[in-house]
Amino acid sequence: MRARTSMLGMAFVTPALLLLIAFFFMPVALTTVFAFTNMSTATGITGGSYVVTGNLLRTLGERGVEPAVLEVLEQRVFAVDPKTLAAAASAGGEPQFLAEIEQQLLGQSFDTSRAFEAALKKLPSRPTRTRDLKLAAEPFSRAILNTRYDSREEIGAAVTSLAPMASAETVDQIAEASYTGWRWVEWRNFSTLLKKPETLRILGNTVFYVTATLAFNVGVGLFLAICIFYLPQKTGGVFSVLWLLPRITPVVLYAVMWKWMTWENGFIYNIAQSLGLPAFNYMKGSVPTAWTIIILLNGFIGASFGMIIFSGALRAIPAQQLWASEVDGATRWQQIRRIILPQLRWPILFVTSYQTLSLLSSYEQIWLTTNGGPGSTTTVWALEAFKAGLSNYTGNLEYAVGAAMALVLVIVGIVLSVLYLRVFRFDELVSKPKIEF
Repeated sequence: MRARTSMLGMAFVTPALLLLIAFFFMPVALTTVFAFTNMSTATGITGGSYVVTGNLLRTLGERGVEPAVLEVLEQRVFAVDPKTLAAAASAGGEPQFLAEIEQQLLGQSFDTSRAFEAALKKLPSRPTRTRDLKLAAEPFSRAILNTRYDSREEIGAAVTSLAPMASAETVDQIAEASYTGWRWVEWRNFSTLLKKPETLRILGNTVFYVTATLAFNVGVGLFLAICIFYLPQKTGGVFSVLWLLPRITPVVLYAVMWKWMTWENGFIYNIAQSLGLPAFNYMKGSVPTAWTIIILLNGFIGASFGMIIFSGALRAIPAQQLWASEVDGATRWQQIRRIILPQLRWPILFVTSYQTLSLLSSYEQIWLTTNGGPGSTTTVWALEAFKAGLSNYTGNLEYAVGAAMALVLVIVGIVLSVLYLRVFRFDELVSKPKIEF
């Protein structure tokens, strides 16, 4: 019987475990992997090829590669050898013409197309039209510049054939520098973040945003839940529904509503203008008003969530305790302080932890309203990670940098969760009751 119960339990738990692995552990694992690479739009997320470009040759010259080697690699050479003859035959070259080329020009190379075409014109079976002659010469061209090679061995052989004077170390250096795929860069992304001057400002913005919004979320949510708890049931129900609107409103529509209220000629703008107060774009016109709008915008969403959790927890408190306190002459504040708040430790812990992790990773509302402005004064860590990895104005999305910033958020979230568990004494919350009925 125990074995059957265990198998049944595993059958119910397995889908949840698979979902946990697919939607939590795998993203975290991939984020960790990407954070230690140089993945970007330029490199892709799969293996790359080997390409020598003009810019790369200039960079190699600055790194000390011999000028003679670089000069040869810049040139387009026409060579007659078994490989190019086979390529010409595959391209549909005339057999008699190819036989003449092999007989008279085998082993020769030409620095320019004009020189090679002049040699071909001396052959009896050459094409009569100039265009056909150029097409016939094309398979014999050998150029490494802007040519893709699938493996390190292929580009090494190409460099050696074009520049036999190049040493093995030089060939390896060229092959290494020409790789276009992603590489392991160890801690370089994190060290780059530390060196950026804007990192400290973004970190300060994130701390301020999370702290201020969290205090609003938990404080206002708890205040609303207690107020509704003491209101008549029907009246409290109406207020609960009204405060749920920010939570259930689509985020895009919610952001548009705040824009309509705070932008030029908006609701608040017109009221301020009629009262003789400063009227401007409150969302982007100044840093204090921008932060105020962001905190309120996110705060109302979080406060409605906290109100739901706290209201449910308040209903679980035995009414007999409140009746007994009233008999003893306790005031509302004494009831809240001595009876309600001590029994809300677990809901407060849950809401605080959940809201902290949510705020650390949230950027949608800021992105849809201020987009981190004015300037970058309201840019938070999650928004900067999103812009770096998924929404870069230059078009070259830096996946690795975004992943490194996201990994920092994961680590900070784990550390804060552990601190919350200690501050709220989680071990006491889940311990067995000292009195059992």
